[in-house]
Amino acid sequence: MQDDARYLKRKVTVGSLDVHPTEKALLVHYEVEASILGEGGGHMLGERKEGQKIIRVKSLSPSTDVGALAKKVVEECKLIPPSRLPQVEQLLYYLQIRKSPTVEGKMEKKVKRNVKPRELTPLEGVELNEEASITSVDEYVELLYDDIPEKIRGSALILQLARNPDNLEELLHNEAALGALARVLREDWKQSVELATIIIYIFFCFSSFTQFHGVVSHYKIGALCMNVVEHELKRHNVWREELRKKSKAYILSSSAPDNGSLRRDQDKATKKYQGLLAKQEQLLRVSLYLLLNLAEDTRTELKMRNKNIVGLLVKVLERDDEELLVLVVSFLKKLSIFLENKNDMAEVNIVEQLAHLVPCDHEDLLNLTLRLLLNLSFDTGLRVKMVEVGLLPKLTVLLGDENNHQIALRILYHISIDDRFKGMFACTDCIRQLMQQLYEHSEDEIETELISICINLAANKRNAQLMCEGNGLKMLMKKALKMKDYLLMKMIRNISQHDGPTKPLFIDYVGDLAAEIRVEEEEEWVLECLGTLANLTIPDLDWELVVKEYNLVPFLKDRLKPGSAEDDLILEVVIMIGTVSMDDACAAMLAKSGIIPALIELLNAQQEDDEFVCQIVYVFYQMVFHQATRDVIIKDTQAPAYLIDLMHDKNAEIRKVCDNTLDIIAEYDEEWGRKIQSEKFRFHNNQWLEMVESRQADESEPYFYDNDNDRTDLFYSADGITPVDGSVSPEFFSDLQPQNGDSHLTLDRNDVFDQTSSSPPGRPATAYGFRPDEHPFHHFS
Repeated sequence: MQDDARYLKRKVTVGSLDVHPTEKALLVHYEVEASILGEGGGHMLGERKEGQKIIRVKSLSPSTDVGALAKKVVEECKLIPPSRLPQVEQLLYYLQIRKSPTVEGKMEKKVKRNVKPRELTPLEGVELNEEASITSVDEYVELLYDDIPEKIRGSALILQLARNPDNLEELLHNEAALGALARVLREDWKQSVELATIIIYIFFCFSSFTQFHGVVSHYKIGALCMNVVEHELKRHNVWREELRKKSKAYILSSSAPDNGSLRRDQDKATKKYQGLLAKQEQLLRVSLYLLLNLAEDTRTELKMRNKNIVGLLVKVLERDDEELLVLVVSFLKKLSIFLENKNDMAEVNIVEQLAHLVPCDHEDLLNLTLRLLLNLSFDTGLRVKMVEVGLLPKLTVLLGDENNHQIALRILYHISIDDRFKGMFACTDCIRQLMQQLYEHSEDEIETELISICINLAANKRNAQLMCEGNGLKMLMKKALKMKDYLLMKMIRNISQHDGPTKPLFIDYVGDLAAEIRVEEEEEWVLECLGTLANLTIPDLDWELVVKEYNLVPFLKDRLKPGSAEDDLILEVVIMIGTVSMDDACAAMLAKSGIIPALIELLNAQQEDDEFVCQIVYVFYQMVFHQATRDVIIKDTQAPAYLIDLMHDKNAEIRKVCDNTLDIIAEYDEEWGRKIQSEKFRFHNNQWLEMVESRQADESEPYFYDNDNDRTDLFYSADGITPVDGSVSPEFFSDLQPQNGDSHLTLDRNDVFDQTSSSPPGRPATAYGFRPDEHPFHHFS
């Protein structure tokens, strides 16, 4: 060998030194030149190969002595000559002052940081004093054919090599080594936790690089890891049960004088359990980390799901090892973006398992847990679980945590979507913190999550009252009017819809809001200002003065034209007209301006939209409610004819408002009263005839009324004297008109409004039900 060696010449040339772009590490570029020389020393054959060595300096911190660390790096790395010491020191100083790419000082950047499980460290208890060499791999493979201790030693030496990424390519081509490792893992993983951990760690090193996933899959290491994890979790249950039995036996015999042996047995069992647990958690961590790497391929992830990876991971959440929990939560977060995996998590009660991790002292674990909860919070059922397990107050506390503020805010926003939970926010410190953040926000655009949750919470009456405490409303109005932020005004609009102590607070801002209703303003901004004004159903408010002073009639009339603006704005204009028409003087002014024909035209255009129809009919109701406008509606427009057509609409709210309006019209105008009675008669008579025909078709029932309780009330009048054969003409009702010179019936207000529902009368907030915060109507004489 020595005679041949003189013909081989190997030369290593060090190239440039640089810093790693993302890690705390130095990059050493070098070139290896191998030459074969002839007997006379002449050059016969040569080859050059470039390489790169990564020197990681994880211990580098702001307090590290850079000079001493540079000397240590030069001494330990044979590639760097001592003459390059100043350059090494300069590069280390740059690494020391370089900011971490995940910490930019801004909250938004912090939210987007990608928290990953910490890199695996050398395994405890398997460190070797000897240093492995890439040229001795075959010798290490031979050790894999001996007993368990030698297998552990051989695999540990190969692991030393695999931990250096520069050696993976060469190990990849050594099929004998990889095949032997895979065989030993399949055959002996149950016999030795240490051996299984080391071999899986070797394949984990390959799994860290996507280009090597093929070799890991080829040897079916992923499936083996799934089996390992499942088996170890079952073993853990057995250990806990044994420990529980020993603890129970000791507790039961604690009063006995000779229980010293039981105490020793229990201490011994506890110590043994803790030792086994530490080794098992190492094995679980490396196995799950390998599976996490392989799950980059969605097809592989699907195979894992079919083998219940979610159930296994959720069981591991019961552990206390924080690094293992970081890994498990990271894995679950990755899986949770798929619907099927999210459903699996719901079935195994993942929210209950995560609840004990919020809050926790481990910053990365807390951040990852919140991110996982955010993914899960898109599911309604899981949001309910989050509230049930008490996460709402915990998340509220985290609003003050700069690192986790925005994630907690997003989860709370999702919870605030559900009306069932809006009121629960009032029992926490959440409202105060949100208002404080609105106060402190600069003149720039308010962050979307913050204003969105405020809009949702303002829809609850108690929350709205908390928001208005002190100078809350004054601050909101001042900020909204200054920034012209329509989302902030939407929050104010939600506050304005509630009856009680909050609504009168808006009287001071009626003028400011009315001044914003101009053609020149943005439509979204005008919509919210108009909606806020339309909510102010305050009895003592002089709407005529407001409408005149700010010249609102031309704007309102112009926006009633179909297609003049977005439907939302047109609808809000109709609601606004209904609100200001509460004031009889204002109603008269609007009637004279020609708004009623415009409303009828809009009713024709939007007759398929129940919301529009309901609110327009309500305006007609307000107009006939006041003496000053009643004649205009009844005699100068065709509104009563439209109301008769809508009398039997499918929508219950439309029928209700329509009936109330027609009752007033019938009371004050005999001609329209007869028409209304005739239409009611015709409708009820048709219903009666249809019922008779259907009964005649049923031959099994010879009599219509075998039981008095079965009689229909469809055609029965209030006095019960209408014949059952339906033979009464409309003129019959004229006999019931007021006698002795009375011009009209004297109706109590409740007679008009409480006919079909026990709910308080008032303006329909929507066509689908009355809002609980409606004001009562004024009495009319």
